[in-house]
Amino acid sequence: MTRSPRITPGRFKDLGPINWAITRVVAKVGRVDDAHLFSTLARTGLQFTGWLHYSSTLMPGGKLSRLDTELTILRVAHLRTCDYEMDHHIRISRHVGVTREMLEQVRQGPTDPAWSDRHRALLTAVDQLVQTKDLDDVGWKALAEHYTERELVEFCLIVTQYDGLATTIGVLGIERDFDR
Repeated sequence: MTRSPRITPGRFKDLGPINWAITRVVAKVGRVDDAHLFSTLARTGLQFTGWLHYSSTLMPGGKLSRLDTELTILRVAHLRTCDYEMDHHIRISRHVGVTREMLEQVRQGPTDPAWSDRHRALLTAVDQLVQTKDLDDVGWKALAEHYTERELVEFCLIVTQYDGLATTIGVLGIERDFDR
């Protein structure tokens, strides 16, 4: 669902000098005039910097491979129909090896025969977590064949982080930063 912004992105007077500076750096790195998600969330003051720290420990700072992280995020964004997440992570994922063909496979889902067993288990687990907010023993066992305990915990955090972020983006009506 697309809606008009319920809370507009903040400006300097709304964000304060530190959060404003952070949002300007994020916009510059993302090659956009304004990173709407960040300049909206920055209205929360110190909570924004806490969220930013947590988020960056998952992506790009996590132990899960960058490719697997991006496949996970792209699948969450696809399942949640979150254009904002999809826009940014299509661009980001190109730098870690996600091709146009792989992006189409992400959209098709885990049943696409081109996936390796590892990526099929990953995407199946993403689907189940987003759809049911749980992962059954079969899905867990398939995932655990390919990932360490630390990576399994991180995987759960990434899925729920981006699922929750998609909810926030939708509820607040955060506009896309650029047209696709």
